Amino acid sequence: MKTYKPTTKSRRAMTGINYREVLSGDRPHKALISGGKRRQGRASWGRITMRHKGGASKRLFRDVDFVYDKKDVPARIETLEYDPNRSGFVGRVVYADGERRYVLLPTTLKVGDTFVTGEKVAVKVGNRLPLKNIPTGTFVFNIELQPRGGAKLVRSAGVFAEVLARDGGFVNVRMPSSEVRKIDENSWASIGSVSNPENMLVNFGKAGRSRWKGIRPTVRGTAMNPVDHPYGGGEGRQGRGTRRAKTRWGKPVGKGQKSRKPKKYSNVFIVTRRRVGKKKAA
Repeated sequence: MKTYKPTTKSRRAMTGINYREVLSGDRPHKALISGGKRRQGRASWGRITMRHKGGASKRLFRDVDFVYDKKDVPARIETLEYDPNRSGFVGRVVYADGERRYVLLPTTLKVGDTFVTGEKVAVKVGNRLPLKNIPTGTFVFNIELQPRGGAKLVRSAGVFAEVLARDGGFVNVRMPSSEVRKIDENSWASIGSVSNPENMLVNFGKAGRSRWKGIRPTVRGTAMNPVDHPYGGGEGRQGRGTRRAKTRWGKPVGKGQKSRKPKKYSNVFIVTRRRVGKKKAA
């Protein structure tokens, strides 16, 4: 981690990642980047549909490959780069046939290392293979929900899932949230954990740094009027006055509250619900 001289009160607590020691220093590959207008919390008709989003510095979109449709073709890592659109690091890889792509990198791989995607490849960090061919107890990331559907799960910096068991055409996987979920055994996953594990230790230090990243201020419910939030109103500081925590629309929120829809289609694939609140640390 990188710290700063305490020239101001906010600077004293500010921390960051020393990218000079981690990244390769290469510029983004022009053929794999594109621009575009960011939504910034607005819907297609311009109305705010997600609060606390807006502003932010301009950023280029990296065309990251989450499908991995080049089977049994070795790939060598050329660069290790920062991607402003995700917390983990990405790498530009060149396949044996000459094609270049961006991929999400695991923790221990560096420039010059190789990996391969295939049905019967070795179980080592970076390689990608079906869940049915991965031994129990292995840490994986970039997991598909449906076969050939592209990686959807476990893509944030420093996280990993664990393969627990195989049964009846499904593989039980423990997610970073502690939830145990059944996934089709023909879905693919990468071996290892996502790069940049220090991301969770970064302290922004000041409000302006959040604005650079597109995070707008959040107003506490207790500071609002009764018409704007269930916690609003009262003289001075008041408690929330309700038994359970809720949003301004009355939906349950907070530690220990069940917010998942009781008839959600994927409920049948959950073996063990995630632990929340104080029980999670146990």
